[in-house]
Amino acid sequence: MTSQSTADGEFLRRALALAEGGRGRVSPNPLVGAVLVSGGRVLGEGFHAELGGLHAERAALENCRDRGEDPEGATMYVTLEPCAHQGRQPPCAEAVLEAGIARVVIASEDPSEKAAGRGPTLLREAGVEVTFSEGPEAAKARLLNQPFRKHARTGLPFVVLKLAMSLDGRTATNPGDSPWISGEQSRALVHQWRSESDAIAVGIGTVLADDPLLTARVPDARQPLRVVFDSAARLPLDSKLLHTLDQSPVLVAASDAADPARVAALRDSGAEVLLADGTANHDRIISALSQLGRQEITSLFLEGGPNLTAAFLSADQIDQSRTFIAPMLLGNSTSAPRAGGAVGGTSPEEALATAGGGGSPAATGPARRVAFESTTEQVGEDTLITARFKEW
Repeated sequence: MTSQSTADGEFLRRALALAEGGRGRVSPNPLVGAVLVSGGRVLGEGFHAELGGLHAERAALENCRDRGEDPEGATMYVTLEPCAHQGRQPPCAEAVLEAGIARVVIASEDPSEKAAGRGPTLLREAGVEVTFSEGPEAAKARLLNQPFRKHARTGLPFVVLKLAMSLDGRTATNPGDSPWISGEQSRALVHQWRSESDAIAVGIGTVLADDPLLTARVPDARQPLRVVFDSAARLPLDSKLLHTLDQSPVLVAASDAADPARVAALRDSGAEVLLADGTANHDRIISALSQLGRQEITSLFLEGGPNLTAAFLSADQIDQSRTFIAPMLLGNSTSAPRAGGAVGGTSPEEALATAGGGGSPAATGPARRVAFESTTEQVGEDTLITARFKEW
């Protein structure tokens, strides 16, 4: 490794900006951008734009040639180490060697077993100078692909919890009032987040109360898998979810102790049913997430209720939270409090025991988690607090 120059940082930042172009379109692959430079001049650039399409390195090389430029002897800046294995596309390390690239500057490593270190090793053995970034761009590159990185290391999806609450900590409005706590701009942002996620999840209580669609109302959006955590397989067969399977599939995460007749009815209606094992809710959460991970679900957007949130928290499976604080006071003791609080006189332990239906309280000790980083921003009239609990 050599020290990173100012120019290296500049071109890596451009590659990071390019990588964002694939957001919501490339999962389970990572977001990757690449820039080809010679003599301080950009010869070509590209990013991984869609699943099954060109990887960033090959896209940049194609762009270079389209411009009539010769990449031989150039430096390639890329946000993730070039792959050396055959997947949906051929190995990028081979394309780099074929193009005669002299130097490759990489912002972050690839933690997946099939890739880790193989590409850089292949390049070095062929005489290419390979440098890993030591600047702030390295941290940004890792953050760019947290779902990919967690899935590669654990087989589980990256879980983002979304909450909206009033100033007095309520998550539901008074009967007869508008159901919305957060403002219009916040709700639009939530739909964008849905479109960028592989799956969106709620508990059966949310479905029974609201009968939601759980789609992403964003033009040309890739619709997420809609997941209902429903231990007893109680999802109504006439729900909006099951009547809109043409828009997006529905998966019910039920307990392996659920009534087989109910499970069969849901499957006959077109839903996929996942049977999670374990007697406690935190065990069933891990079981369900493991099965989702095997389906290449790398990101899960969690929107469902205080009980389901408490179960995920007990299972230590909340990686990030995004909380909207609306400038209002509800002051209604019958409305739902913030996640993990008492519901209708029920203690947090009792609430967890009934999350998704049945089961015993998790015996994992306090579910308290403290964010190691948080940011605050204004979204319309609301305040958005984003907190990170883990980094992968």
